[in-house]
Amino acid sequence: MNDYGYGLWALVAINSAVFILFAISFFHPSGGRDWRALGGFSAFIVALFAEMYGYPLTIYLFGSVLGDQLGLGHNAGHLWADLVGWKGDPHFSPFHIASWILIGGGFWLIAAAWTRLHTAAQAGRLATSGAYERVRHPQYAGFIAIMVGFLLQWPTLPTLVMFPILVVVYRRLAIREEREVRQHFGEEWDRYAAHTPRFIPSLRRPSDGISTDDRRAGDRKPRPRANPTLEHRHVRDTDSPPAEHAEPIHGG
Repeated sequence: MNDYGYGLWALVAINSAVFILFAISFFHPSGGRDWRALGGFSAFIVALFAEMYGYPLTIYLFGSVLGDQLGLGHNAGHLWADLVGWKGDPHFSPFHIASWILIGGGFWLIAAAWTRLHTAAQAGRLATSGAYERVRHPQYAGFIAIMVGFLLQWPTLPTLVMFPILVVVYRRLAIREEREVRQHFGEEWDRYAAHTPRFIPSLRRPSDGISTDDRRAGDRKPRPRANPTLEHRHVRDTDSPPAEHAEPIHGG
């Protein structure tokens, strides 16, 4: 099998490290909850690249059903393109193009949300601008977008199983964070949460739920409470050690 495209474990390690380090640099984990969220994403990435370049378990299993139709070349891993009968280079299929849009957009969302969150935490206020105008947990939404992108590009049985589990984990973390944030911001949080979806943006304009004047007032006026942190991690993660200055706790 001269076209065998696997057993490249160095590429597994390199690609896994690159994407995990990217996630760390954009997400800025600062407490136990943040590292748990990042740990789930990291496990997904390692499982993905272990099949993409290491051992093609999913292709072997599909091959037992489809015979030699898929082959064992590297392009055989683009299963969605194979299943719809895409005849061209799978790297230019609609699935692959959409995957890079989601992956790039997810990393951008994580980084952009961090900037807004950090600014809000320094001012002691609730983050409601930028990505937070559309969703309450843009960083978790970014992780989910990245995983969906990889599933479009290179679906594997382990990652297909892991994905819904990680979505449930992120949802639980988000709900826990929201309870803590509400303790700090009270009615301000209630008004914001009532008109801002948790993960999936609404098609309506953010101003439909919260007036522009209210948003501007919220952005200008710091809260008197001590140690509000970032995101929904607007409050400090109970797993992280105390510090003199508030640090961002990532939420979703």
